[in-house]
Amino acid sequence: MQTLEQKISAGISMGFIPIEVKPHIINNLNPKFALRPYQNEAFSRFNFALNQDNQRKKPTQLLFHMATGSGKTLVMAGVILDLYEQGYRNFIFFVNSSNIIEKTKDNFLNSLSSKYLFNETLSIADKQITIKEVDNFETANQEDINIVFTTIQGLHSRLNTPKENALTYEDFEDKKIVLLSDEAHHINAETKKGKKTKDEVESILSWEGTVNKIFNSNPDNLLLEFTATADLQHPEVEKKYNDKLLFDYPLKQFRKDKYSKEVQVLQAELNQFERALQAVILNQYRRKVFEKNKINIKPVMLLKSKTIGESKSFFTEFIDGINNLTPATLNKIRNNSTNPIIERIFNYFDAQNITISNLILELKGDFSEDKCISVNSKDDSVEKQLIVNSLEDIDNEYRAIFAVDKLNEGWDVLNLFDIVRLYNTRDADHKSGKVGKTTMSEAQLIGRGARYCPFKLNDTQSLFQRKYDDDIENELRICEELYYHSAHNPKYISELNKALEQIGMKSIKTVQKRLYVKDSFKDTDMFKSGVLYLNKRTVYDRLDILELDKKIIEYPYKKKFLTGISNVSLASSQTVQVNISKETKIHPIASFPIHIKRKALNKLPFYRFNNLQKYFPHLKSVSEFLTSDKYALNIKVELEGTIEQVQNPSNEMILETLVKVFDEIAKAIPQGSVSFKGTKEFEPQGIKYTFEKEKVLNISVNEDGDQEYGLGQTETTNQDLFIDLSTEDWYVFNDNYGTSEEKYLVKYIKQAYISLSKKYDEIYLIRNEKHFKLYTFDEGQALEPDFVLILKKKDNSKSIIHQMFIEPKGGDRLTNEDSQIKERFLLQLEKDYKLQVVYENRDYKLVGMPLYNEAQKKTEFDNKFKATLNI
Repeated sequence: MQTLEQKISAGISMGFIPIEVKPHIINNLNPKFALRPYQNEAFSRFNFALNQDNQRKKPTQLLFHMATGSGKTLVMAGVILDLYEQGYRNFIFFVNSSNIIEKTKDNFLNSLSSKYLFNETLSIADKQITIKEVDNFETANQEDINIVFTTIQGLHSRLNTPKENALTYEDFEDKKIVLLSDEAHHINAETKKGKKTKDEVESILSWEGTVNKIFNSNPDNLLLEFTATADLQHPEVEKKYNDKLLFDYPLKQFRKDKYSKEVQVLQAELNQFERALQAVILNQYRRKVFEKNKINIKPVMLLKSKTIGESKSFFTEFIDGINNLTPATLNKIRNNSTNPIIERIFNYFDAQNITISNLILELKGDFSEDKCISVNSKDDSVEKQLIVNSLEDIDNEYRAIFAVDKLNEGWDVLNLFDIVRLYNTRDADHKSGKVGKTTMSEAQLIGRGARYCPFKLNDTQSLFQRKYDDDIENELRICEELYYHSAHNPKYISELNKALEQIGMKSIKTVQKRLYVKDSFKDTDMFKSGVLYLNKRTVYDRLDILELDKKIIEYPYKKKFLTGISNVSLASSQTVQVNISKETKIHPIASFPIHIKRKALNKLPFYRFNNLQKYFPHLKSVSEFLTSDKYALNIKVELEGTIEQVQNPSNEMILETLVKVFDEIAKAIPQGSVSFKGTKEFEPQGIKYTFEKEKVLNISVNEDGDQEYGLGQTETTNQDLFIDLSTEDWYVFNDNYGTSEEKYLVKYIKQAYISLSKKYDEIYLIRNEKHFKLYTFDEGQALEPDFVLILKKKDNSKSIIHQMFIEPKGGDRLTNEDSQIKERFLLQLEKDYKLQVVYENRDYKLVGMPLYNEAQKKTEFDNKFKATLNI
């Protein structure tokens, strides 16, 4: 039997469930938190489960199982907005830890917080709405979003020992409630106990029992759980969530999608302070690299002790050690380390003329006592909790945090780059061979710390994803890595790596491969003076948008009025039907009074003139939007109601109609709107400049289930794919470490080589390992075609050079949206490109090919290939 998650996944893969986010979610979330593809998928899954799943149970319980750092709270905020639009007003947010409560309040309620999740103004339909914290729902304004924030323990206590003005079970009898459970694995305490006696079942007043009692008080109630660590392998938990797991986005996928830092474990035979000092040096080096690249990010570090007493003691030792730093101490770190990263750091300092004396002065200032904070006490103030959750803020100068386990949950600091383990114990279960609880907890802490700290050097880079997996010798690679500093303890490190593999934070097998251009290609004129034509991405100014989309103008808008139809039921169970005939009539909105149309627009923030001009730069006024046939003048609406209502609607009814129509239009306008375009002008870029630099590829082997990825085509044991590329001059690089489909493409070119060589003087297939990008014309979306095939022949006094872009794809990805966008652009390319620079003796022809797949698309590809090259 399919689980809910599997059913929705199948629907998405077959195109039955579209990935789309409702405008009232997008428009009301903080625009600086751009939604990521998996978050869009989460909203689409939620919409299906709530509104289209005909097997939905009521009340409804759903689980968002999403990786640490993947933005569960932002998804929660979007879900709240969506549910408000569907009539929900009352929410209970509960969690296991009080420090998460304060953080979430700040994210939900404090519009001045850097992590505030909502837009400046919240508006759904014609209402401006407010998010309010409340103690109960009896006196709450039902036009607001009302949220009770509480711990699980607090909720249990408040309901089972009621006090004045507090929540009671009676609060839920006549209201539909949304329960939002963060770190939701904590409410499964009773579930994991398995079988219970009848007396135990009847007497349960546990946290889980309290939650379930609220949940079951109304069939329209919702229990939405959010966690990264649900124990879905536990038989009872797996059974419980079979029809409730809505979305499973594990840490392994999160890391594969490049939304996390990569983890490095650095063990050293140093005493506690020296180990911490080595981390300080690495942390400061990272800050220098950020500054050199004009990126304003302050790296922080966490120093983790076993007990509170040890943490307090080391805090004092650390401060004294920093205050009394000497060149001898730093030189000892430099001279005794055998790790290449430490050597690289000090070489960098030398190259930047940073002397040891200057470095000491910097460290004494940056890691002084007033820039270190201890968060071990149960009595830590709310202010302290907010400090450690705002470490990315420009005015927050803290660099070092000392803790035991207070930050084990709910800590979402992005600029944590170093964790120092100040103890040296192990707790492996030697009998079973399982990872010990403490080690697993440490791995999970690393997972929380490995959230990616967003930065980019230019608009073509992704802000929230790693950029240097295929260029790990780039100096900025250190800014995409989290270092875990441990004492030298190989057995512990082995256990930790095993734990990191289990939670998905580390690939089971990673290989590094050197990629370089062969000397034989470097000797050619093509390498030395040849060019590759590439386009650019530009900001889309929308100056070619002169009117409202015809689809929006011609859409059949409808408005139903309440007619007053009623039934009278007699005691004999006979029903007397009072029939009132319903009528429909289409009205052009041009026929409605202009002052009512203006009033309707004024109720919707979208129609502020400065916002309208973003979409329609030629629009001169709001009046023009209402009165011009290029915009809203010819829109029509069908009214349904009584004869009187549809023939002579009152001003109030007209206003209600127009607000509905204009709100639908406001949702439609941004859909399909893009911020960038790819230029159709292509400019030359030197092949030598593009491909000369040697790269070290960091490849996680077999993570996609492709046994070929990471293996050279010269190394593969699959005889169907084996080619000794070292002997093939037409293949530019030393080897091909790509997927099976990429190897099949290389094999295809090898088989076509004889036919090609009869017509072309030079043939070169070049693998694109993030060497260059193209940008789709319509969306400005960056893509990196896997290969470019360059073919050159002499034609009289001129050389004809074909530049063919090729993208192999696995069968499971041929039909996804990303692949479709890429293929559409590649097929557009040949007829739409223009060469910005033209050479007298060289004639360049650019060609984009259909996606290549050995089993499903080879014939289509082959036909286009032969037709284009006339072979």
